[in-house]
Order: sequence, then structure tokens, then C-alpha cells
Amino acid sequence: MTLKECKKEEKADREFQKKFKFEGSINVLTQMMVDPAVTEKRGGGKNLPLRRGEILDVIQFTDQEHILCRNSQRRYGYVPRAAMLHL
Repeated sequence: MTLKECKKEEKADREFQKKFKFEGSINVLTQMMVDPAVTEKRGGGKNLPLRRGEILDVIQFTDQEHILCRNSQRRYGYVPRAAMLHL
């Protein structure tokens, strides 16, 4: 990883912590897959776009309906629990 990429990731992590009022270090709890049968949705606000079959890093189980996740492009957002499958 180059220095430029490393700084870009650090900036994205700081922006995530500010936007979601997340304190502490960002740790991946597990990985889950978006259900292939779910309809794809565009992200918006604090929601992450859904793509069928995509593997997401779970950052936090927020409540009964949503999970805070990170996708492969290092974008963060909420995803409905009903759209997720355990690997």
C-alpha cells in the first residue's frame, strides 16, 4: 500500500467516525453477504448501496433492524438486517 492510499484510507475513516459519531477504533466483527434475492438499492444519506451477493465487513450491530457495514470501496453505511446472510 502506498503512502497516498494509506492517507486516503485514514481520511475516510476519520470522516466515517465524524458522520456516524463512532468512537474508538474501527474493528471488523465479521463478514456477511447481501442476500442474492434482495432488490438492489441505491445508497443515500447514511445508508449503504446494496448489491446482490456483495460481501460486507460488519463494524457494529446497531439495533434490531440495521447493521453498520463497510463495503469493498471502504464506504460506510447502514444496511437492513433482513437483507444480510451469514457466511
